[in-house]
Amino acid sequence: MTDQKNQGNQRNQRNQETDPGLQENERIEAAIAGLQQEASPERLAHTLTVIRQRMREGGQFIIAVEPPKGDDQLRIQAVRTENGQSWWTVFSSFEEELKGSDSVKSTFLTDIGQLFTQAVQTEEIQGIILNPWNRTLMLDKALIQVILGQKK
Repeated sequence: MTDQKNQGNQRNQRNQETDPGLQENERIEAAIAGLQQEASPERLAHTLTVIRQRMREGGQFIIAVEPPKGDDQLRIQAVRTENGQSWWTVFSSFEEELKGSDSVKSTFLTDIGQLFTQAVQTEEIQGIILNPWNRTLMLDKALIQVILGQKK
């Protein structure tokens, strides 16, 4: 009983140290972990539903940005996959961001819904990779539209 209480206190302390927009994002990480253990349409639907719930709650993700290239415009950091496609990389928590092999230079918090809307409208990318180092989920534009409620 004491161990459970201590774990709960540690979890509460971590939540208090976390930016309010990131609190409860561990639900997303848990859903992705379940999907990684057992990939099925049901698990995918559950994971997308959890992300949608966080979006509707005003949840946020951490985006990595690249420095301006002479035009004073910040750009969301993208990675290029082996097949040449570009994907934005975002993180559900600072812990996930810090697991990366290379250090992320600059980050900002962004509203999940606004990020998804922008991703769907950006032609240069295929979608978003959430937590590229560990609890990874690749959301192509079709899945993002499902989360946004634009596709059934």
